[in-house]
Amino acid sequence: MLLPVLLILAGLALLVFGGELLVRGATNLASIAKVDPLIVGLTVVAFGTSAPEMAVCLQATLSGQPDIAMGNVVGSNIANILLILGACAAASPLVVNTRLVRLDVPVMIAASLALFALAIKGHLNRIDGGILLSGLVFYLCWLFIQSRREKRLGAVPNRMDSTDTPIKASMLNVSLQFLYLVISVAILVGGSNLLVNGASQIARVLGVSDLVIGLTAVSVGTSLPELAACLMAVLRGRRDLAVGNCVGSNILNILAVLGITGVVAPEGVNVSLHALQSDIPIMIVVAFACLPVFASGGRINRWEGCLFLAYFLLYYGWLFLLNTNASVSEIYAFTITVFILPLTVITFSVITYRSFLAKKRRETLK
Repeated sequence: MLLPVLLILAGLALLVFGGELLVRGATNLASIAKVDPLIVGLTVVAFGTSAPEMAVCLQATLSGQPDIAMGNVVGSNIANILLILGACAAASPLVVNTRLVRLDVPVMIAASLALFALAIKGHLNRIDGGILLSGLVFYLCWLFIQSRREKRLGAVPNRMDSTDTPIKASMLNVSLQFLYLVISVAILVGGSNLLVNGASQIARVLGVSDLVIGLTAVSVGTSLPELAACLMAVLRGRRDLAVGNCVGSNILNILAVLGITGVVAPEGVNVSLHALQSDIPIMIVVAFACLPVFASGGRINRWEGCLFLAYFLLYYGWLFLLNTNASVSEIYAFTITVFILPLTVITFSVITYRSFLAKKRRETLK
């Protein structure tokens, strides 16, 4: 048991280091190109922090463990919202850009629903992967057009911190950032190999399914780069970039990671009945939950972050009971469904309604 644990720890360390190196290089390239920080969070940083998920999914699928691939993406999307945004908001209230509420969060919801619709037959084939990749291309083109339009209209804010140093667009700087990207990808691939091997060995020893391992240890491990990037953004005062990173990562996990995995995998990606009945619907509910939280005053408050963290712990508690005591897990799930979820829905509905009234009052005073 010691060797698999060491493999997982080494894999996680390489993923974190590689993800951080990739984010640094990608962010510097975006700085050279003078791109809006929110767009950076939705694309460049999101691509960088989604690279571990990509590496793990491809490795798991090609090695004949597709449940880890699906569990990794679904678990990472749940962790990105409930754990990472929850932890960051609990530390400091996060700013939510209005375009996230109007455009990007609906895209995240649409991508989640599309995944469920494509996976309902029990697997993702090459055609399904191509559909997801087509959605990715459309989304990126749309972001590029929006960014050009905002720049032309002068709507791109200058959010550079006083501690930031502008990077000159020299050939040496560009080459150096690309070198960072190449090295970081190599580190991520090596880390993903160690992580998948260690997780699979533990799954076999404990009798735990690959899906649950993917939903828990692997998904949280590959979400650590998102956590590092978001905490760094919060510490630097770029709190909207932190939110954009999580939303963008969730979109890319579905459209890019599962899309490419579905196209590359010889037999596609299998989707278990448990994932269809429980985990993917939970991911969809979490995506929908972002709308009232993000729309409530244009920020994610500390208590909302704590609520996200509480639901993350409840979800993991249910996964643990599901694999140790099925009868208790049914009572646990019933309690959450009948009592906790309705109270949360009522609370968010009241908050949304009050936010709507406050916005109307402000518009009237203008």
